[in-house]
Amino acid sequence: MKIDGTPYRTIWVDEQDGRSIRLIDQTKLPWSLDIRRLTHVREIAHAIRSMQVRGAPLIGAAAAYGLCLALAEDATDAAMERDAAMLLATRPTAVNLRWAMERMLARLRETPPAGRLAAAYDEAGRIADEDVATNRAIGAHGRALIDAVAARHHGQSGGRSEGRPVNVLTHCNAGWLATVDHGTALAPIYAAHDAGTAVHVWVDETRPRNQGAALTAWELGRHGVPHTVVADNAGGHLMQHGQVDLVIVGADRVTRTGDAANKIGTYLKALAARDNGVPFWVAVPSPTIDWRIADGIADIPIEERPAAEVTTVTGRAPDGSVVSVRVVPTDSAAANPAFDVTPARLVTGLITERGCCAAEPAAMAALFPDHA
Repeated sequence: MKIDGTPYRTIWVDEQDGRSIRLIDQTKLPWSLDIRRLTHVREIAHAIRSMQVRGAPLIGAAAAYGLCLALAEDATDAAMERDAAMLLATRPTAVNLRWAMERMLARLRETPPAGRLAAAYDEAGRIADEDVATNRAIGAHGRALIDAVAARHHGQSGGRSEGRPVNVLTHCNAGWLATVDHGTALAPIYAAHDAGTAVHVWVDETRPRNQGAALTAWELGRHGVPHTVVADNAGGHLMQHGQVDLVIVGADRVTRTGDAANKIGTYLKALAARDNGVPFWVAVPSPTIDWRIADGIADIPIEERPAAEVTTVTGRAPDGSVVSVRVVPTDSAAANPAFDVTPARLVTGLITERGCCAAEPAAMAALFPDHA
């Protein structure tokens, strides 16, 4: 995707040395575009834990590249297994992390230590490239949903081309910043916008880290997509007044029965969508589907992040400096569950790289017989 006309990925191998890893530090957005150069596996682990990189697909790709850096230091069996376990422990909810480590280890365990470094970079590059292709396909399949709404608007406007835009509400950031490129929930929006469909995005601010206000709004703006930031609690009101045509969100893990874990607050959007007859779609690449579990509420681990993310807010001061301020009384405790689970019964359907399907076992198995 583009930042002011220049194409970027979120993570890549340094073109000069062919070994170190470059990534966009998302903790600095939207105030500055900082490109970091990482040379050690511990730096990748820190980037994942601190959310310099975040989003399920990007976490998986970053961990894969982290194992490459680890093997550059020590390619023995013991070191490889140790470093893979360390990377796997960085974030618990996004299943792409486990998927990427299992895929990397499956190849590397069969490769002699002398050949592991080259094999690791090759496999990590494949993971990154496949993520780009997968998300591009999600965009194409999801675009059909947006275009169908646009066609209805066009008919309702008497055939005039100036019919109102398709209003999509999203939550958190599931754009290209959450993936290697293109995004999941935002991929259909980019595809529709680039094809000339009039689309407008309601961007939830997404407390406590404000990934919607800081990241989604930033990337949509840089790519030229019309959008409006709203408070998290405004979504139900917008739906009640007919200002949302469909909701599209991403996911960090989806069960084989269609339950979807996503950023905290997603479940409430699904409830409001169901009450107002608004389609609620989850855009999910296949590596985010956990075929091993059926009950999302019981079986998906929910990360509890630091209370400081709730008690403080970071923003730009009038003098231009970026500062964090406390917004909670000093003697008040704070809890910070990072995700919630939306039951499949509230999900209209899944948008995947293989097409759209209902969020239920038979439909998912029919679309992914090789996984199911």
